[in-house]
Amino acid sequence: MHHLYVHIPFCHRVCPYCSFYKHTHGRTDMAGFVDAVLQEARLQEDRIETKLRTVFLGGGTPTALSEVHLERLLEGLRGVFAWDDGVEFSVEANPRTITASKATMMRRLGVTRVSLGVQAWDDATLATLGRDHTPAGARETFGILREAGFPGVNIDLMFSIPGQTMETWRGTLESTLELNPDHISAYNLNYEEDTEFFQRLSRGEFRADADADARFFYLALDLLEAAGFEHYEISNYARPGHRSLHNESYWLGSDYLGLGPGAFSTHHSLRWQNVSDTARYVAALNSGMPPPVQGEEIITPGKRLIERFGLELRTARGLPAALVEPAQRRMLAALEADGLLSTEAGMIRLTRAGKPLVDSIAVALLG
Repeated sequence: MHHLYVHIPFCHRVCPYCSFYKHTHGRTDMAGFVDAVLQEARLQEDRIETKLRTVFLGGGTPTALSEVHLERLLEGLRGVFAWDDGVEFSVEANPRTITASKATMMRRLGVTRVSLGVQAWDDATLATLGRDHTPAGARETFGILREAGFPGVNIDLMFSIPGQTMETWRGTLESTLELNPDHISAYNLNYEEDTEFFQRLSRGEFRADADADARFFYLALDLLEAAGFEHYEISNYARPGHRSLHNESYWLGSDYLGLGPGAFSTHHSLRWQNVSDTARYVAALNSGMPPPVQGEEIITPGKRLIERFGLELRTARGLPAALVEPAQRRMLAALEADGLLSTEAGMIRLTRAGKPLVDSIAVALLG
């Protein structure tokens, strides 16, 4: 295991579409929270069997931590684990939570990649998403990150948002390209349970439309590839040399250690999740106890196979054709005849027509 994820659950405002464990700061003792994460790191240190190759701080909003608390967390993590010389060190950021001083500190402590949650470049779409930044503020933040010298800056975008038109989506893509980021993530909005958006979908206020999703997807694919970005995963585009190595480790089924409330970990055939309760998490670790776990599962060979189909088909690398059971070879041939995938050098890869249908194709091949 040589990948580390740290979950920071704090947000200044909870977005109505987000299903990750998160909450506002409330009465959380932030110094105590940092203490708890570092204590968990020390308790779990032995699970990292080699030097760390990737580190990813996600959330929530890691940069919602004050500069003092974030600095102590980054320094503490570097003090606990052995780091590879070429480690990819990523931090997710909200445009309103970055200052020049905080960015300089992050770069000084080895952060190599920042993922900026812009989502859209027009006020109306940002308002629908409940975002607390403006387009002008996001542009200013991007400039701060460039000035700080991060080797990689990603811009996160979303499409198929209620009220969003193809024209506004095109404008968002073109505005993003004008900034010349190193990486762009373009996510199709999903209506996840336990979110306000899902409730509004259930009430008929919002409507899911697979055909519209495909049109948004293809516009992004065409514009970003034409601009020189490699489409290396269904939702991700990179300049040469700027793929997210941490996210690639997930798609390829690598083990990783997760720290923080709500964080998942996988180690060999075991997966577990820390309790999604920041107060309980902090209280346990700062009293000398291990982090409370709210769920564990054994990853059986069958479950691992299902996950491989669901994840590896999303990538430009593709899925080994040998994983398809003999009983499903006829389905594989039919999908290939329909132009949805191709098989070359023993690897199954989705075609342009197949990419928006990745989930249903995976299910079809599993039988």
